[in-house]
Amino acid sequence: MINPANGDTSYREGVAAIVRLLREHSGPVVILAHEGPDGDALGSVLGLARALRSLGKEVVAPMDVPRYLSFLPEPGELSAPLESWPADALAVVLDVDNNDPARVAGADLSIFEGPVINIDHHGTNRRQATALLVDPARPAAAMMVADVVDALGVTWTEAIATPLMLGLNTDTGSFRFNSVTPETFECAARLLAHGARLGWINDSMAQNPRTYYLLLREVLGTMEFLHGGRVVLARVDDAMLERAGGSWEDVESYVGMLRASEGAELAVMVKDFGERVKLSLRSRGKVSAQNIAVALGGGGHVPAAGATVAEPYAAVRPQLDAAIGAELARADGTGRWDGGDLRGGSLRV
Repeated sequence: MINPANGDTSYREGVAAIVRLLREHSGPVVILAHEGPDGDALGSVLGLARALRSLGKEVVAPMDVPRYLSFLPEPGELSAPLESWPADALAVVLDVDNNDPARVAGADLSIFEGPVINIDHHGTNRRQATALLVDPARPAAAMMVADVVDALGVTWTEAIATPLMLGLNTDTGSFRFNSVTPETFECAARLLAHGARLGWINDSMAQNPRTYYLLLREVLGTMEFLHGGRVVLARVDDAMLERAGGSWEDVESYVGMLRASEGAELAVMVKDFGERVKLSLRSRGKVSAQNIAVALGGGGHVPAAGATVAEPYAAVRPQLDAAIGAELARADGTGRWDGGDLRGGSLRV
């Protein structure tokens, strides 16, 4: 799926190195992705796992799949997190930097001494692996995995194409984000030609449990419109989950809803775990969610990023306010923030 006119030499070499290592390795292949897997993480793992199994490879894919994505994996296709690494294993880390073991889920990568393949599209990736393919210009890791599957010479099936379409569809916001390129549509067209079930994916993901709406009612009560509506923030905690009978999985799509607020350039969904806070950030225009996340010890993409801070929300909020203020100042071209109250002129509902 690499377009000859657009695929640069280093990218082609990265694909070739990964294919060579996958073909030559005779032991088990352990495929991992990031904690809290999204559609791109799950789709990339399933697409590659199914392709390698079709070549007779032994594949282990440990992942805890969130409920909203549970329609895709077949029974027994994914395993529980590994307590120990199998002998002579090759690790393949998808959609996350392998040099950030705390974010890699499914196995303890910090104790792994074997070869590692890393396929990722985050600009913050530190680019250290036995075989590496990192390209922030690709809007989804699944698009890069599709190139690897193509180069492996695997016979394409609907079962391989559909999860990769899931990854491409979800990480592009159903092809609505600015990260979409002509090559993105070319990849999608080829996946569709191989039988990818785009309509089924969209219909399956559009269904929400009752608790989703009960919890949403709680979350809407916390919404803040800051900086004249340029920033929209909401928070959820354990007490809200208990009242709604919901789970943390119900929260995943709320940040996209916040971003849809008219005039919003930044959406922030705060998951308040008590002594730890997880932030999901989405931005548009000149505002970078990535810059804010990095300032708080996290990472991600310019329009979509996140961070986890091991402090209570009361302590995290001033840090978040400062990071937001600094990023808005940079985006506005002032280059500085006076530290003023972010809530000035804000509206709460």
